[in-house]
Amino acid sequence: MMQMAMQNDSSVTEFVFMGLTDQPELKMPLFFVFLLNYTATMMGNLSLMILICLNSHLHTPMYFFLFNLSFVDFCYSFVCTPKMLIDFVSEKSIISYTGCMTQLFFFCFFVNSECYVLTAMAYDRYVAICKPLIYAILMSPRMCSLLMIGSYLMGFASAMAHTGCMIRLSFCDSNIINHYMCEIFPLLQLSCTSTYVNELVSSLIACIVVIISGLVILMSYASILLNIVHMSSATGWSKAMGTCGSHIITVSLFYGSGLLTYVKPASTESVDQGKFFSVFYTIMVPMLNPLIYSLRNKDVKLAAKRTVRRITV
Repeated sequence: MMQMAMQNDSSVTEFVFMGLTDQPELKMPLFFVFLLNYTATMMGNLSLMILICLNSHLHTPMYFFLFNLSFVDFCYSFVCTPKMLIDFVSEKSIISYTGCMTQLFFFCFFVNSECYVLTAMAYDRYVAICKPLIYAILMSPRMCSLLMIGSYLMGFASAMAHTGCMIRLSFCDSNIINHYMCEIFPLLQLSCTSTYVNELVSSLIACIVVIISGLVILMSYASILLNIVHMSSATGWSKAMGTCGSHIITVSLFYGSGLLTYVKPASTESVDQGKFFSVFYTIMVPMLNPLIYSLRNKDVKLAAKRTVRRITV
């Protein structure tokens, strides 16, 4: 039924990806580069999730949110990268109309969910540093679960809105997508009907993300900074920065690459630039997050040693 609804108003039954490059000699080198990246992303995020599950000293709100961040990164890498790898070694990069809409839905779902998971992590750090005496009350297991359920529900609502608006469009002329995946704006360029509603919905969702996610993160870190400034102990200052540093790097990479992708003039050249910038938040950031949270994290290192010891003994 859903497949029929998807194809009712469109004469296009499949799309062709232009991909990252149209130079054949670059495709195999890029295939191996992104294959290594994908392997590292899957292994890194899966290892972090397993470590958090198996080690009781990591069963805290901070690592509960980190588990969900790794889960989201694991999932949305799976949505984008395997298809791109297949296309590098295929003569023609084709995806069905239904497959394209499905990829769009899950991509929007996981990317938007990541925005809210990062927001919950910022709030957790704010409470830990600015309200330490009531941290256990404010960040109870029930509250942590509600924050994550809310993050996934907001991601689901955004994905439904984007995909629902895309399905109502007609694609009756070109079917060549100037991208390596089914992204919102490259698809809108192919529509032969008005995209006003889609652009309005995209702007509205972007505003909601900025207001809810962006403002909460900024306010949380502004409060943390003020708290750190008033700390007389150098040890306390160092500990506070240590607990926030990884999250600040992750937020900067994710939102920075997202802004470079979408906040730009509408032109063919800018679309090509956006395609390459999107590689960072769809492919590079999910690979880097496990490294960012584990290389300087004593708890994760200790968990890794304990887990290896259990396996080898």
